[in-house]
Amino acid sequence: ARAKMAAAKPTFTDSLSLCLAQLAAAAGEGLSGERDSATNETPLSRALFLLRTRHIKAAGGIERFRARGGLRPLLALLRQAAAAGPAPSQAGPGSAPSSDASAAASDPTPSSDSAPSGGSSAPSQPVRLRKTLDLALSILANCCTEGACRAEVRRLGGILPLVTIFQCVKTDSIQNRTARALGNLAMEPESCGDIHSAGAVPLLVESLTACQDSQCLQSVVRALRNLADSPQHRLALAQQGAVRPLAELLATAPDSSLTSALVRALLELSRGCSRACAEQLSLGGGLGPLVSLASHPKRAVREATILILANLCAQGLVRPALGNAGGVEVLLDELRRRRGPAGASPASQQPLVRAVCLLCREAINRARLRDAGGLELLMGLLRDPRASAWHPRVVAALVGFLYDTGALGRLQALGLVPLLAGQLCGEAGDEDEEGREAASWDFPEERTPERAEAGSFRSLRSWLVSEGYAAGPGEISPDWSPEHCPPPEPVEPVSPTPGPPSLRTPSTQRTPSTLRYIVVGRNPVTSPEEPWGREGPALLLLSRFSQAPDPSGALVTSPALCGLLAYVTGAPGPPNPRALRILARLTCNPACLEAFVRSYGAALLRAWLVLGVAPDDWPAPRARPTRRIQHRELGEMLLQNLSVQAESPFGVGALTHLLLSGSPEDRVACALTLPFICRKPSLWRRLLLDQGGLRVLLTALTRPAPHPLFLFFAADSLSCLQGLVSPTVSPALPPVRPLDLEPPSPCLYKPLLGPAPIPAPDLYFLLDSGLQLPAQRAAAATASPFFRALLCGSFAEAQMDLVPLRGLSPSAAWPILHHLHGCRGCGAALGPVPPPGHPLVGSEAEEALEAAGRFLLPGLEEELEEAVGRIYLGPHGGPESVGEVFRLGRPRLAAYCARWTLGPGQCPRKRALALVGLVEAAGEEAGPLTEALLAVVMGNELGTKVPA
Repeated sequence: ARAKMAAAKPTFTDSLSLCLAQLAAAAGEGLSGERDSATNETPLSRALFLLRTRHIKAAGGIERFRARGGLRPLLALLRQAAAAGPAPSQAGPGSAPSSDASAAASDPTPSSDSAPSGGSSAPSQPVRLRKTLDLALSILANCCTEGACRAEVRRLGGILPLVTIFQCVKTDSIQNRTARALGNLAMEPESCGDIHSAGAVPLLVESLTACQDSQCLQSVVRALRNLADSPQHRLALAQQGAVRPLAELLATAPDSSLTSALVRALLELSRGCSRACAEQLSLGGGLGPLVSLASHPKRAVREATILILANLCAQGLVRPALGNAGGVEVLLDELRRRRGPAGASPASQQPLVRAVCLLCREAINRARLRDAGGLELLMGLLRDPRASAWHPRVVAALVGFLYDTGALGRLQALGLVPLLAGQLCGEAGDEDEEGREAASWDFPEERTPERAEAGSFRSLRSWLVSEGYAAGPGEISPDWSPEHCPPPEPVEPVSPTPGPPSLRTPSTQRTPSTLRYIVVGRNPVTSPEEPWGREGPALLLLSRFSQAPDPSGALVTSPALCGLLAYVTGAPGPPNPRALRILARLTCNPACLEAFVRSYGAALLRAWLVLGVAPDDWPAPRARPTRRIQHRELGEMLLQNLSVQAESPFGVGALTHLLLSGSPEDRVACALTLPFICRKPSLWRRLLLDQGGLRVLLTALTRPAPHPLFLFFAADSLSCLQGLVSPTVSPALPPVRPLDLEPPSPCLYKPLLGPAPIPAPDLYFLLDSGLQLPAQRAAAATASPFFRALLCGSFAEAQMDLVPLRGLSPSAAWPILHHLHGCRGCGAALGPVPPPGHPLVGSEAEEALEAAGRFLLPGLEEELEEAVGRIYLGPHGGPESVGEVFRLGRPRLAAYCARWTLGPGQCPRKRALALVGLVEAAGEEAGPLTEALLAVVMGNELGTKVPA
């Protein structure tokens, strides 16, 4: 009973204060202490045991322990253990027994964390010290899970003792708890740097190969993972050999927990993967296990493994081996899954997109990628507007397939060409440079030791300096290669200097053949004077497509041509010459002629380059870079190339076939294009005039437009054809003087309106408004058969002095009365015509025209029509007035509108806007418009009077 009461009674070490007091006392006396005969353990062991199992684990226990100053004596104990030299260790699995541990092995007492029974002999001194160290390290590791304690431990200098203990004590339990404490401390950036400086990394790496305990290995692996908190620390870990043992352990991991820890550590170490990291992971045989773990049932392991594989792709030296291990298929499948309907966000796809693009740099991986459906996946990325930031990277990756005919054919069938054309003027996107180490491993970089400078290199360096390609010998190292040499600046011509025979060039050519850029991952072979901007990969692929025997199906299309022309005319600086060569190559290829006709390509070239009107500029103009002279010269050159093809025997046959036997759309396109590319009169007269091509074009004006710029093209084509038919005669309206400066003809009707009219009127016309207008019966009867029959015949009006004129307003009747009394050009015809901007249909001008026809006054009709033409189609009129005039439905006015529209001096934009207005005004009645335009183009009505 007394024994039970003694057991239930709390000892003096149960409270936190007494435990801390015992800890402080032990820190002053050392690790040894008197053993309590009742419990067979030292007071220090009892205090540490209670701290670990009761006080630290309680809610807020760690904070109270730190606030009461428990870390200082705890670290003092550990510092004493570290200063004592190699501590005795108990032989355990994977541990090398020390001399002290061998001595302790003779002691039959087992080493257990729990106190042995009272009947056992007391544990030996080394075993008791190991137990004390175990408890102290466990308490410290638990405390370091909180940030305030980590900062306090670092301030008290607790890192170095831990590193020393880890170096000296090789017992698994000690190593486990020490590594755990170091891993917790490494969660603070400052502590992480101190741990690196203390030399803990080599010790942790050594423990990976010496230790066999899974728990200890997990703690070491976690510590290494936390130490990889920055690019500099990751590089330091890789350079100190931390990656290879992790990779080797991955293949022999005894349990899933260790596997998970290894994968997490390798993921952290492979961020921004360095060359050393990739080399060690490959040499450690980690690629195969990683590929296998990509299908691990645990999601966290699976996703971390896939990210490791993606990170490794940044190093060219490991990509072939990664492909051999099956990494290409794994990354493609994962990217395909994430892009599926239930896939992840674009941010999670980014590392996989980057990895797949990097895999395209080696031929062996390109073959695997092509066979695994990677081309379709990359094309899907290019079509996805949400992936626009990655488009430049994807296009640069596709450059790797430049000489893979099968892959190029597949890409063309998938619609790559219009996507490439759209990339020429796109946004910058994700185009960051990968660096030298991401270069293609198909051409490994050869490094020359600095001390080995052969005579040939010295000769080359001397020649480069003398030619001005380098300022001095120090700028060129033996590792120099053309891919690292920037484009040489232009220098003044000098006489060639003796040098290597292969580099001698005439003085007029300053770029030796060896100073050409070489493909390193993305940059193709291109001369240094040729720019390589973000549009370079797309242009290179387009150039490759344009070299096919018949590139018309892919490149001579509206989207492709628009992309090329938008780049050529919209580039902030001089465009890449490759784009100009592509356009020249296409226009010189006979196989492309029909495609240029069908797609309105020739008309597009003329509108965009020669006239300066792009699809985006129509109908509202937009500001663009002004290099009109260069663009016009380029357009004329390209159209001349097409003319050469069109006037060849092959071209004549092709155009004749299109016009006579093609589809209705082809016939219209051919008729519209012929004036641009045919200059031989015999050819265009036969096709357009004799075989009806012109009428086909005119008939199509009022149909649905087959192209957004169709009416612009048609107006320009008709104008060009008019110039071909009548090159020396201008049917345009002659320049007119302002109306107020023209001397009017004398008015013969005005004397009848005064208070004393001479001669006196013998007749009055009564309007519906009640207004009475004086007139002379004889003059009215002489001017018009209508009035002669009305006023001098058998009608009742012949006997009336007040004759009613129905349906006439005063303004419409005014020019009629003037005309009846002999006025010609007195200005009365201008009265009923409203100013420009007002509708003519329903106006008093239309009323006057209708009345002139009703009263059989053709001269007045012509005068009124001339007045309408002068006001609406003169200097103050615009293209919007043309349709308004045409709506009056009078043939003479229709001819005026056609002549105003097709005048050779007319602005192309105004001409097209006028034709749009004419087509809208004509509606379904296309006959009058067709005949008017046909007459103007053919010059059949040049002798008619023009409003002037």
